[in-house]
Amino acid sequence: MLYEKLEDNEVHCSLCAHSCKISSGKRGFCKVRENRGGNLYTLIYGTVSSEAIDPIEKKPLYHYYPGSYAYSVGSIGCNFRCKHCQNWSISQACLEDSFTVDIPPEALIQRALITKSRLIAWTYNEPTIWHEYTYECSKLAKNVGLTAVYVTNGYMTPEALLHIAPYLDAANIDIKAFNENFYHDVASAKLGPVLEASAFAKKLGIHIEITTLIIPGINDSLEELRELSQWVYKNMGPETPLHFTRFHPQYQMQDLSPTPVQTMQEACQIANEEGLNYVYLGNVPGSERNNTFCPNCGKMLISRGLFAIEKYEITPEKTCPICGENIPIVGEYADSRHVSCED
Repeated sequence: MLYEKLEDNEVHCSLCAHSCKISSGKRGFCKVRENRGGNLYTLIYGTVSSEAIDPIEKKPLYHYYPGSYAYSVGSIGCNFRCKHCQNWSISQACLEDSFTVDIPPEALIQRALITKSRLIAWTYNEPTIWHEYTYECSKLAKNVGLTAVYVTNGYMTPEALLHIAPYLDAANIDIKAFNENFYHDVASAKLGPVLEASAFAKKLGIHIEITTLIIPGINDSLEELRELSQWVYKNMGPETPLHFTRFHPQYQMQDLSPTPVQTMQEACQIANEEGLNYVYLGNVPGSERNNTFCPNCGKMLISRGLFAIEKYEITPEKTCPICGENIPIVGEYADSRHVSCED
C-alpha cells in the first residue's frame, strides 16, 4: 500500500516521512519494504516478534479505557535509528536473522479475544512500517468490539494517517525532543513531520497522548521543555496528557546517567505553567505525578501504582465527584484488580 511506480522500475514509498525512492532490488530506510521489479512489497506482513498482555497504562495511555488490558504485539524494524532505543534488539534487527512467528490477521484477533483484552496495541517496534498488517487487523478488531492503538514515533505521512484513521482509536506519540538537531543526530529523522502527524491525528478524532523521554544533557533544557509544552497546549489542547519519562542508559547511550528526578519535576511544573492539565512522570516510582488530579479543585481522581490503578474516583459521567469538572477519559474503567487468571 501507499506507493507509486516511477521510471526504471523505481518506486516512491509514501508511508512515512522518509519518503524513500527505492530502486529495484533495494529496501527502504525501514529495511522491511522491498522493491521487486517495480512493485513494493512489505516483508513483515503477519511477522510477529513480540507478544504480551499489558496494562493499558504501560503504553502509556492514562486516559483511554483505564484499567484495561492490551493484547500487545510487535514486529521487526523501524524508520528511526534512535541511539537510546530500549527495544533495539527488534527495532534495529536484521529481519533474516530474527526469530519471529507468522500470525494471520484472523488468528491474531482470536488470540486477542482469548486473552479477554479490551484492545490491541501495536507496539514494541514502530507500527507505521507494519501498516498493511495493522490496517487489516484493526479493521477485523473493530468488527468484534476491540479497539486498536499505536505506540508510535509519529513519523507517518498524512496519507497513511488518513488511511488507517477509521480503525485506529488511540495513539501514544513519542515526541522525542523539541529540536531538529536531536532528531538528526540521535534518531536519523526530522521533528517537523512528527509535529504535523500529531496535530493531524488529533484533528482526525484519534485519542492522543504525548510522551517525551528526557535525556540529561541532550534534550533536557528547561527552555526546550517549555517550548514543547507550549506547542502541545496550542496544537493539541490543554486536555492532552503529556508524559515525561525518565531516561535510563540503553543501547548506544550507556555512558549517560539517569535523568535527575529534579529535572523531571521541573519539566512537569513547566508544563503546568504553560496550561497543560494532565502532566505525568514515568519511570519515577512513588511519584504523585503518576496520578490524575482534577485540574479545577485538585482532588486526586486516579491513584496508580506500577502500571496498575489502585483507586478510581471519576464518576460514570466522567466528572470530578467534588466539583463536577469534566475529565477527558475515553471509555469505561475496568477494575482489573479483581480479575483472576481463571476468569
